Amino acid sequence: MTPAVKAVGLHVSRGRKKILRGLDFAIEPGRITGLLGPSGSGKTTLMRSIVGVQRLTAGTIEVLGRPAGTPSLRHNVGYVTQAPSVYTDLSVEANVRYFGAMHGATAADTAEAIAAVGLEALVRRKAADLSGGEFSRVSLACALVAHPSLLILDEPTVGLDPVLRAELWERFAALAESGTTLLVSSHVMEEASHCSSLLLLRGGLLLAQLSPEELSERGKSHDLERAFLHIIQETDDAPAHRGVSESQVAS
Repeated sequence: MTPAVKAVGLHVSRGRKKILRGLDFAIEPGRITGLLGPSGSGKTTLMRSIVGVQRLTAGTIEVLGRPAGTPSLRHNVGYVTQAPSVYTDLSVEANVRYFGAMHGATAADTAEAIAAVGLEALVRRKAADLSGGEFSRVSLACALVAHPSLLILDEPTVGLDPVLRAELWERFAALAESGTTLLVSSHVMEEASHCSSLLLLRGGLLLAQLSPEELSERGKSHDLERAFLHIIQETDDAPAHRGVSESQVAS
């Protein structure tokens, strides 16, 4: 099976600062993969690299079997950034219809995307009059309207209350069941339990790729945050910090 995303020897630097350092991983299609790590670990840079808007210093990324950034991927990849890309003076429906028009979406596609995020009752309301959680869901609907094969979400639950976060994760699970591949970044470790697979980043290094169950086992704790901290300590004490190659740290 062709991975939805495959990175080999991925490096990204800005000036003399190394942002991503030798990442190697593959993401299986039709699953939710969590991209987890503290602020500044390189999560957003990795997502931008996958979308094809980040210049790579070295290495390669393939998305749906094609090089990242290939023009033909524009209709297959949805990207929701931390800053919602929504026009505040337009209604929910008008926003989704506008973004859908770029992909040849129909009125039925617009209605389906709005229903997928639970905003059917607010289709006529201007985005400026929505709550923070509703506003974020409009951005998600704008990405869903094109029926992307890969949906990349940069910390979509930031600022949402626990009820809204739970609802959003239920919708992510439904999308994965329908065949969509999701890559969801977060710095909240409790959200790792909603994912099938996890990429753990710290300081631009991939510490591990594993399931939540494997994280708990390797980190010696059912508390996933404690488990992640254990892996960080384990990595800090590893030979990699005394000259062993970075690729061995992520293995």
